[in-house]
Amino acid sequence: MKKSAAVRLGATLATAALAAATGLAVSTSSASAAVTGSATGYATQNGGTTGGAGGQTVRATTGTAIHTALCNRASSSTPIIIEVQGTINHGNTTKVSGSSCNTAAGVIELKQISNVTIVGVGSGAVFDQLGIHIRESSNIIIQNVTVRNVKKSGSPTSNGGDAIGMESGVRNVWVDHATLEASGGESEGYDGLFDMKDNTQYVTLSYSILRNSGRGGLIGSSESDRSNGYVTFHHNKYENIDSRTPLLRGGIAHIYNNHYVDLHESGINSRAGARAKVDNNYFEDSKDVLGTFYTSEAGYWQVGGNVFDNVTWSARSGDNQPAGPNPTSNTSVSIPYSYSLDNANCVPDVVNRTAGANKGNQVSNGNCTPQNPGPTDPTDPTDPPTDPTDPPTGTNLSLGAGADGSSKASGTSYGNVIDGNTGSYWSPSGSTGSVSVKWSSATSVSKAHIREASGSAGAIRSWRLLDHDTGAVLASGSTAGAVSFPRTSLKKITFEITGSNGTPRVAEFETYGG
Repeated sequence: MKKSAAVRLGATLATAALAAATGLAVSTSSASAAVTGSATGYATQNGGTTGGAGGQTVRATTGTAIHTALCNRASSSTPIIIEVQGTINHGNTTKVSGSSCNTAAGVIELKQISNVTIVGVGSGAVFDQLGIHIRESSNIIIQNVTVRNVKKSGSPTSNGGDAIGMESGVRNVWVDHATLEASGGESEGYDGLFDMKDNTQYVTLSYSILRNSGRGGLIGSSESDRSNGYVTFHHNKYENIDSRTPLLRGGIAHIYNNHYVDLHESGINSRAGARAKVDNNYFEDSKDVLGTFYTSEAGYWQVGGNVFDNVTWSARSGDNQPAGPNPTSNTSVSIPYSYSLDNANCVPDVVNRTAGANKGNQVSNGNCTPQNPGPTDPTDPTDPPTDPTDPPTGTNLSLGAGADGSSKASGTSYGNVIDGNTGSYWSPSGSTGSVSVKWSSATSVSKAHIREASGSAGAIRSWRLLDHDTGAVLASGSTAGAVSFPRTSLKKITFEITGSNGTPRVAEFETYGG
């Protein structure tokens, strides 16, 4: 027993020494008092976004300490809350190695990890010329931080010039009460303030300030990068921005109660098939705040309740297709979560009083009145999953239909899910992906049955069933099997795997009309 105690004491002293050297204060507390409120918007879908709730809370005053906290976890998915105070910069951010992390110097690297909260506390957290990079990760919360002057050229450089950048299979990120700012455009070495690309989904940006930059942010890195979406922007202030507030390529965005002021070239740029629901925003002293710009591949929007105060519109011509001077809807977007809209006329005041870091994390109650949010309650479920029901009976409508998808592993085929043979199967090229059943004409569907291949039962841990025609979520759940939903007429239905244990294998994607 004495030897065991000595070993434990030695480990404790070693951890304490490392903490002192890196600026990491270790706490045994699992409370999350510094985090306020709960995720909103699309970040509440796909199982919700809780970050490091329930995990250990540590205090970090350097970038190296943030990396150390990630690397000291038992695994890459062990929940953790990292309270950050002080200025994080290149001089105090080094690479740290470990089995639960994959970090790099000169950037806050959240790569191949999950269940993490980074929250500014005390006198504030400032990431100075240092970006936050989220890659192949899920369930991340970033709250009450300032990220400023991140460059992609010149010196020093970080994160490709993005203040916060997400890419490669990112899921469920909530960024709240942040201040993201630059000191110029691309010619001065800066890029985007809030970028998402390469299959990034279920993201919310709320109560934040984005200012003094050439580019506000984008969803999709090119016209062909359309695997991103389900992003909510609400109660943010975009100020002194050239364009991209945001730029949308494919996917769905919900944009409401934001204040846009001094946009120089263009604002919400919906293109390449993107669909945006644009509600109760206040656009002020700006140009071409909504439309499709710089491309021949159109995007779409549903508008309502917006105020256009001293907004100028250019003439429509070629690749320049502004929505104004009298914007009207050219699509409809179904929103799967609940939300409260402030009247657009009070948005400048509400956003000015609530948005940004070190403002007290106040939120609006939908009546134009800022208020303090309640503490985070990770036990309060959002978007409860639909669990399987009894297997449906009747005619399997998938037989004789077509199939496609997002990706397929070597040796598998989309067609294997509609061939009536449970011995063949489709797998995505990674742990997530989607497969669709499609018909040449609208077909009425009210039930589906996902049959996993022999030996892989239980691999699928979270999923959504989508009306591919509209993007509406028909059902979601945590276990593959049978599911019922309101009868829907559609040409294409998509089964999207958003989480799995290992490689999922779908033998059959059956559909039924009743």
